Amino acid sequence: MALPLFSIMIVLLLIGFPMMIPLIAGATYGFYSMFGGFSQMETMIQQIMAGIRPASLIAVPMFIFAADIMTRGQSAGRLIDMVMSFVGHLKGGLAVSTATACTMFGAVSGSTQATVVAIGSPLRPRMLKAGYSDSFVLALIVNASDIAFLIPPSIGMIIYGVVSGTSIAELFIAGIGPGLLILVLFSIYSWIYAVRMGVPTEPKTPWPERARAVRNALWPLGFPAIIIGGIYGGIFSPTEAAAVCVLYALILEVIVFRSLDLAGVYRTAKSTGLITAVVFILVGAGAAFSWVISFAQVPQTVLGTIGIDQMGPIAVLFVISIAFFIGCMFVDPIVVILILVPIFAPVVEAAGIDPVLVGTLITLQVAIGSATPPFGCDIFTAIAVFKRPYMEVIKGTPPFIVILLSVSVALIFFPQIALFLRDLAFR
Repeated sequence: MALPLFSIMIVLLLIGFPMMIPLIAGATYGFYSMFGGFSQMETMIQQIMAGIRPASLIAVPMFIFAADIMTRGQSAGRLIDMVMSFVGHLKGGLAVSTATACTMFGAVSGSTQATVVAIGSPLRPRMLKAGYSDSFVLALIVNASDIAFLIPPSIGMIIYGVVSGTSIAELFIAGIGPGLLILVLFSIYSWIYAVRMGVPTEPKTPWPERARAVRNALWPLGFPAIIIGGIYGGIFSPTEAAAVCVLYALILEVIVFRSLDLAGVYRTAKSTGLITAVVFILVGAGAAFSWVISFAQVPQTVLGTIGIDQMGPIAVLFVISIAFFIGCMFVDPIVVILILVPIFAPVVEAAGIDPVLVGTLITLQVAIGSATPPFGCDIFTAIAVFKRPYMEVIKGTPPFIVILLSVSVALIFFPQIALFLRDLAFR
C-alpha cells in the first residue's frame, strides 16, 4: 500500500496541486485500500476532526492575526528604527540590525513569512544602497526570519506541542537560547562579510535620537513582555497570551498609533481567516494521513530497516534532525511536523530523550529546511515579496545554512543550550 500511496502524492505535487490535496488524496486512498472501499470513511472524518480539536490550536489564528495587524501598522518600523539607532553605525551594522529586527519581530509574530515581509520590505533597499550584494541581503532576510520559528511565540512549536502532547510553555522558553545563539553567529558572519567586502558604515546616531527611538519602540516591545512575562509569571496560558496579543495589537495600531481604521482591521481579519483555513485544513488532513500510515505500520517498517531501535539518544537525534531537515526542503513545515512527529514519538520515548529538547531541535530543523533549496517555503515567500529570480534568492544561503546546521549539532551535544532556561523556569 505504501508505494502507490506515496506515488499518488508525489504525482499530485508535481502536477502543481497545493499540499492539502495530496494529503487528503493519500489519506483517502489509504482508507480505501485498508478497508476495501469507502465503508469506513467516517473514521477518516473523525481523524480529521480530531486533528483540529485541541484547544491549544486556537493560539495559531490569534498569533497570525496579531502579526498581520502589526505588519500593516507601525510596530515593525518602530522596532527597526530602535535597533538601527544602536548598531547601524558599526561595521556590518545594517546587516546586524536586520538580523536583530527579524529576531525581535519573531518574538512578536511567531511567523517566518510575516517576518520576511515586515522586516525585509523596508530594510532590503537600505542594505542595497549601503553596498551589500542582493544575494547576501536576500539570504540574510530569509534565514534570519527563521529565528522567528524558535523565539516565542512559535507557531511551529504550538503545532509540535499539540501533536506530541508536550508543554507549549516549556517549548517556548527552550527556543530562546538557540534563537539568540543563531542571532550572535549571524551577526559575526555579517561583520566578517562587511569587512571583506568593504561595506561602508552608517553615520552614528546621536543619543537624543536613540532615546527617541527607544521611546517609540516601547509600545511594540510590550508584545514579548506580555507573552514571556505573562506565561512564565503564571498570569495566563499560551492560548490566553495569544488572545491578549490580538487585543494589544488592536489597541496599539487602531487607537494609539492610528495606523489602521476599522476597514483595515476587517481586511486584516479576512486575510488571517484565509491563512488560518489553509493551516487547519493541513492540520486535519495531516492527522488523517498520519493515522493511515501508522495503522499500516509504515513508520515501524521504515525505522526498523535503519535499526533506530538499537541506536543511542545522540544517534536518534541525528536521525530525527536529518529527517525533518530533508522533509522541510520539499514540503510545508506544518505538514512535516504533523506526519513525522507521531512516527518518531515512540522512538523518542524508548530512548528516554527529553521531548522539549526534541521539539526544539525539530523546530530548528523545520526553520532550516524552510530556507533551504529546492522548495523551502521562505524562499518562495522572498521571491513573491521582492520579485527576484529563484537563483538569486538562494545564491547567498550556503553560509547561513552551515551556521544553522552547526547550531543543530551543538544542540544535540550540548542540550543545555535549550534546556537551561526551561529548567530555570520549570524545575
